[in-house]
Amino acid sequence: MAVNQLALYALVLVLGWLLGLLSRSGGGAWRRKYETERSARIALENTQGERDNVARTRIAELERRAAAAEAASSVGNSPVAGVGTAMGAGAATGAGNMGTLGATTPADRDDLSLIHGIGRSGESRLNEAGLHRFVDISRLSDTETASLENHLGAEPGTVAREEWREQAALLASGRADEHRNRFG
Repeated sequence: MAVNQLALYALVLVLGWLLGLLSRSGGGAWRRKYETERSARIALENTQGERDNVARTRIAELERRAAAAEAASSVGNSPVAGVGTAMGAGAATGAGNMGTLGATTPADRDDLSLIHGIGRSGESRLNEAGLHRFVDISRLSDTETASLENHLGAEPGTVAREEWREQAALLASGRADEHRNRFG
């Protein structure tokens, strides 16, 4: 073995040792970052799992309530869709067929979307609340109106401001031309 070879081996050994030392210090930092990221991911998965469990519990509760409400409405003992006792009282005091789901066939329903401010989606929500005819809306009391606005998520005073009862009365009496002239 020549001296040059020994010097070369020694140089490679020293360079390898230095390279190992240099890479070692950065390796610990990357490992800490990896562990931190891993812990954060595990915590996120646990949080999402808890949210999923809460959501599943809530869905099961809502499905149970819906089944109970459907069973009660088929018997006719319950106000529709949780509108409240004021809406149920309206059905008892002669507000038409309001208060029982499915009490009317599509042929027995008026096109409530003709009332300005209701629209198609509003009509379906009114039908869900048990309001199917113009006369049902025209006969709403102030208490029933407030309960309906709350159920629909509408701003208090919307029914009065948009004159739903007046429009419904005109349409119920067959005065569509007068309704069109007055309300556009």
